[in-house]
Amino acid sequence: MAGKPFNPTYIDEHIGRRIQLRRNMLGMSQKDLANTCGITFQQIQKYEVAGNRVAASRLFEIGQAMDTPVSFFFTGLPGNLPDENKTTRSAPRCVAAQSADDPLGKNESLELIKLYWRLSDDKKRENVMKLLRALNNLD
Repeated sequence: MAGKPFNPTYIDEHIGRRIQLRRNMLGMSQKDLANTCGITFQQIQKYEVAGNRVAASRLFEIGQAMDTPVSFFFTGLPGNLPDENKTTRSAPRCVAAQSADDPLGKNESLELIKLYWRLSDDKKRENVMKLLRALNNLD
């Protein structure tokens, strides 16, 4: 007997995008993440495109594998902001779609983040931040 077809929600899509974002930030392949979690890379693919819903226990494992709190995967969803007025909820918007000008969607942003965290010590990272602030006249 066939089960009910899975229709992903905007929350499923958002969580999938956040899994993919964090994995890319770490320079981790789908296969690496899958091996760490004891599942197939195809399953990671399905989570990332919201083809399958991620169970809470699996999301916890994925977070551990990527040294990331579970809350990371929910950041940006309506109702997750401390100062948001919860009494005036509007219809949910699709938060999974990235706009063309979203800096986190650009490969160079991900490369910058990876290179920054690859620096060997805090002093080097501090110097990079000083340079970026100076170049943006924020010092």
